[in-house]
Amino acid sequence: MSEKPLSKRQQDILEFARDYMNKHGRPPTIREIGKAVNINSTSVVNYNLGKLEEKGYLDRDPDVSRGLRLTDKAGVAANTLREAIDRLIKVRLVGDIVAGRPVMTGNDSFSTYDEEDIIELSPSMLREKPEDLFALRVRGDSMIDAMVNDGDIVIMKQQFEARNGEMVAVWLRNDTTTLKYFFNEGKRIRLQPANPTMDAIYVDPAEVQVQGRVLMVLRQTA
Repeated sequence: MSEKPLSKRQQDILEFARDYMNKHGRPPTIREIGKAVNINSTSVVNYNLGKLEEKGYLDRDPDVSRGLRLTDKAGVAANTLREAIDRLIKVRLVGDIVAGRPVMTGNDSFSTYDEEDIIELSPSMLREKPEDLFALRVRGDSMIDAMVNDGDIVIMKQQFEARNGEMVAVWLRNDTTTLKYFFNEGKRIRLQPANPTMDAIYVDPAEVQVQGRVLMVLRQTA
């Protein structure tokens, strides 16, 4: 039977203890661990330390306030975690996109977020080149029937053409942006919402600039 993986809380405790020991040359106290990983109860910290001890990641001396020692297994786990983090695809969150009526933007770049806003994704989730990707936070509810809600984040592939039926971010020549399904009807482009209470937007093809296609929706639950 395979070992149950560490919980996020246990990973955080292990990572903090390792970093603390490297920096100070001694183990942290129970209260220092709790403060670092946002656990108010010392009994909860003790519980998780007990689990880490059971799984062979550390040894404990219950009679000493700093009686922790990380095992070789903890070192291997830290390296494995670091390697996994290094492999993550980093996608820049570049701004908001309106899923509703287009709003005035004054530019076509969506650049309203700081460059340090990064979305990290597992390589198994996407096959596209990271340099072709960007992320937008959705504002509005015109795409709710496509499971895209206000506040969700969409991962986009940068492209300047679209096939009928693709969900795309577009910039319109009157300095507005919107997220809609794209349909080229010859003499006009139909930007179709996924909300039965909203009407489609019809524009001249010359007035539309596709900026990217939706690859993935990250649901925001908070």
